Amino acid sequence: MLIENLNIIRKCFTLKRLINAIKAYLSYGVSLILKKPIVWGIPPILMIEPTNICNLKCPLCPSGNGSLKRKKGYMEFSLFKKLIDEIKEKTSMVVLWNQGEPFLNKEFLRMVKYASSQKLFTLVSSNLNIMPSAEEIIDSGLDSIIVSLDGVTQETYNQYRVNGSLEKVMENVKKLIKAKKKANSKIPYIRWQFLVMKHNENEISEIRRLAKEIGVDKLELKSIQIYSKEDIENFLPKNPKYRRYNISDGDFELKFTFKNRCKRLWTDPVVNWNGEISVCCFDKDIQFKVGNIKEKSLQSIWKNSAFQKMRSGILKNRAQFDMCRNCLEGAKLRIEEKSMKGK
Repeated sequence: MLIENLNIIRKCFTLKRLINAIKAYLSYGVSLILKKPIVWGIPPILMIEPTNICNLKCPLCPSGNGSLKRKKGYMEFSLFKKLIDEIKEKTSMVVLWNQGEPFLNKEFLRMVKYASSQKLFTLVSSNLNIMPSAEEIIDSGLDSIIVSLDGVTQETYNQYRVNGSLEKVMENVKKLIKAKKKANSKIPYIRWQFLVMKHNENEISEIRRLAKEIGVDKLELKSIQIYSKEDIENFLPKNPKYRRYNISDGDFELKFTFKNRCKRLWTDPVVNWNGEISVCCFDKDIQFKVGNIKEKSLQSIWKNSAFQKMRSGILKNRAQFDMCRNCLEGAKLRIEEKSMKGK
């Protein structure tokens, strides 16, 4: 993360943004001490959902498996611009995904280009089965891209990335790397993310070799999130070091100690495609209604009574919320992170 952190500082640093970040993280610390929600500043990081529609059918993803209940659609550029114009002086980074595949939104690169023009660090995660031209991505100013790619054969890859094409993803990654070299550009920083599962854990050594050969900037091995006992048998790796769960009597529980805290509610909320705010990315169907930026400013929603009530509940008893019981906020999700440069 060192290279990306330096890139964030170089691109985004201003005194106003620094002060805002200090205020946000300090208010989180004070809230933990006082056991009551104190909120200063606005979110230093903002997750924005370009769309909740996806081209794949990944079985553990609410969008892919059809369990996402909320209406589907695409964020309009006018709404995106309104949001960026409100936050641009104090927010440093926009994370451009939630549910869905961002590149399906035809306005996506226009959004990236506008955010980048305001000196905001831009990060996207994609299955990269579809991609605009690599040259357009370079031109947009996109700073970082996570490419989800979980296999070295089509058979392995397609067990989770249902309807996906390994050949197409590899082709798009190579095009992007080639375009970066041609433009003599260091961005986007390309992170290959490999979800370690039962059917692909035997391919890790080959993944390391392939990532180095292709020339991505970083390889990240990440543990899989499961939701049911059936998922233990179907997806959880056999090797315990690749799991985020302890298994006992056919059931599962998170390995880490569960605490009454969550930094995300003080630092990085989600603005969904239709302007509706989620308190965090685990609130998939917006169970906790706090407001819509079409009706009110983000800043007013950020500090309203509904949001504060949620924060207060987290500080008192986080386990009361179903969505929190399977969240690893504060824990290490990435099993391994390895730079592919200079190796």
